[in-house]
Amino acid sequence: MDVSVILPSYNPSEKLITAVRALNEAGFDDIIVINDGSEKEKSAEIFEKVKEMPFVRLISHEKNMGKGKALKTGFDFFLKNRPYKKGLVTTDDDMQHRAEDIKSCCSEMLRTGTAVFGARSFKGKEIPPKSRFGNNMTSFTFRFLCGIKITDTQTGLRALPSSYLPALIKVSGDRFEYETNMLLAMKENGLKFRELPIRTIYSDNNSGTHFRPIRDSLKIYAVILKYLFSSLLASAVDLIAFTLFNLLLPEKLDEGVRIFAATALARIISAAVNFTINRRKVFKSTSRLKPSIIKYCVLSVCQAGLSYGLVYLLTALSGAGRSILSTLFKMAVDTLLFFLCFVAQREWVFNSENKNDNNI
Repeated sequence: MDVSVILPSYNPSEKLITAVRALNEAGFDDIIVINDGSEKEKSAEIFEKVKEMPFVRLISHEKNMGKGKALKTGFDFFLKNRPYKKGLVTTDDDMQHRAEDIKSCCSEMLRTGTAVFGARSFKGKEIPPKSRFGNNMTSFTFRFLCGIKITDTQTGLRALPSSYLPALIKVSGDRFEYETNMLLAMKENGLKFRELPIRTIYSDNNSGTHFRPIRDSLKIYAVILKYLFSSLLASAVDLIAFTLFNLLLPEKLDEGVRIFAATALARIISAAVNFTINRRKVFKSTSRLKPSIIKYCVLSVCQAGLSYGLVYLLTALSGAGRSILSTLFKMAVDTLLFFLCFVAQREWVFNSENKNDNNI
């Protein structure tokens, strides 16, 4: 098998030994186990047994550093010591993934040259409600906000080509959020992946997981929320500027002209803020600057035109005049346009050339 196994482990049970043996029986002869600072009194004997197996390389952290850090330790070791391998596969230490499913993902990765993720089904009464709700919510959020179509966002079974690792090892995050960051980084770098259905296994209602629902979920959604911050900031700038211009422009101006001028001036200011932050911090675009500016300007003109037209129509129909009601109308209109423009920026304006034909 031209694939190494990266297996992070923290306070494992005897299942770790069973998992390692099953992997070897399935044909894997290079299993890299990462002891992520496990408590010695609980796991020393287990790791000693694993270490004695000739096909296992054991690497230990002095203290618990998180699953993300353990994965990156494994990636770093692989890049430095396994140049002849075509890729690696990550899996868990609690027998949630069958050896035959792991092997199938690796075979598909070698055949296609792209990453392959094992996708569990979250249907059925045997699935813990916490796992079903958490994954379905994250999957929906990824698809709607990030344009990443994935059914199992937290799968630990991921077969990765060697060529992907230099980019993935640089991804931020040391705990469970790293696996989420990895998906976003693959999107940003144009690294394709596909999913392969695997059997869903939860033992003891998934009581052995080290996933901390509140703390780790906040970290995961914090990653996604950064995509929203820039647009919300620009919207706030735009709203404040519109209100000021709407109040300060000469009263003798026709109502339509006044609203148009206030909208245009506010849009110029907020667009400069939004473009700069989105390009550098949010989408981390590597696309050429000039085409991105042109696309952004086209989108901004369309957005401003729709904003002006709808706000003017609502203001005229309601007779709001120069009242604060015009600002409320603009808030409602721009909320709708916000979601539409977010998708347009992600898929068109800041879609780097190396992301074209990306199927994720």
